[in-house]
Amino acid sequence: MVMHTLAALRGVARIDRCLVVTAPDDGFWATQAVPPGVTVAPCGGDSRAQSVFNGLQALREQGAQPLDWVLVHDAARCLVTPSQVEALMDACENDAVGGLLALPLPDTLKAEVGGRVAATVDRSGKWLAQTPQMFRLGALSDAMAHAARAGFDGVTDEASAMEMAGFKPLLVRGSAQNFKITYPEDFALAEAVLRSRS
Repeated sequence: MVMHTLAALRGVARIDRCLVVTAPDDGFWATQAVPPGVTVAPCGGDSRAQSVFNGLQALREQGAQPLDWVLVHDAARCLVTPSQVEALMDACENDAVGGLLALPLPDTLKAEVGGRVAATVDRSGKWLAQTPQMFRLGALSDAMAHAARAGFDGVTDEASAMEMAGFKPLLVRGSAQNFKITYPEDFALAEAVLRSRS
C-alpha cells in the first residue's frame, strides 16, 4: 500500500519531496529500496495525530519553511491518483487556508443507540473527508501543537485540527476510488481498481 501511494505522489511534478513517517520499530524499509525523493522518518507516535505532528517537525528539521505547503496523506488510501492530488493543489494553491479532498455523503445516514436506529440524519451539506489534506506547514504545525496540549482530543484528521484553530478548510471534490482500506474485503476491491487501471 505504501509503494502504491508513493508511486502516485511521485507522479506529481510539483511535489518537492515525500516524507514517510513510520513507527520507530517498523522494519519494512530494511528490506525495501527507498525511492528517489523519499525520506523515511521513524518518528511515528501513538496516534495518527501524533505521527503527523512529529512528521511536521521532521520536515522543519529538513529545512521546510512555515509558508511551504504540505500535503498529509494516509497510506491506507493507496488508490489516490496524481490527477486527484493535482486537483487539490490547483484548488488550494491560492487559498488562504488550504483544504482537503472529500466527497458529498451519498448514502442515507443513521444515528444509532444500542444497535438500533435512533434517527435518520440529514445528509445535506455532509462530506466524507479524504486525504491528501493540504495546508501551510506553519499554520498546520501551530494547529497540531495547540491540539497536542489537549492530548489531540477530537483531532481525527488535519482539517479537524485546523478547524479547532478557527480555520475553515476548503472542500475539494475527491473520488469514490480514493477510499480508505479499512476492512478485509477492501483489499479485493482495491485490487480490482488497480487492475482496471493497468
